[in-house]
Amino acid sequence: MTDKNIPLGIDEGEVEIVTLLDENDNEVRFELIGGYVDKGVQYFALIPEGSADEDGGFEEYIILKSVKDADGNEELVDIEDDAEFERIAGVFDDAFSAEYDYDAE
Repeated sequence: MTDKNIPLGIDEGEVEIVTLLDENDNEVRFELIGGYVDKGVQYFALIPEGSADEDGGFEEYIILKSVKDADGNEELVDIEDDAEFERIAGVFDDAFSAEYDYDAE
């Protein structure tokens, strides 16, 4: 059964920052630009902090999913399954393309 599927945006002017560790354990800051729940799993779309253009648009973003570690703490991880990634990316792409017209000249 699928949860109610509603892409969540962040209110204009409000920025939520997420700090992640890269492969060399360096802290990298990202802006949370959306969230989505599918089949009980939470997914997040993020862009590098400060990379949005002056209108709040962006060209690329990453998608991570929330999982619980052995201690029950939330971790954000890559989506390993290609079909799962394509399904979730499609939802975010549709939501973001409706919000930002990337083809406008």
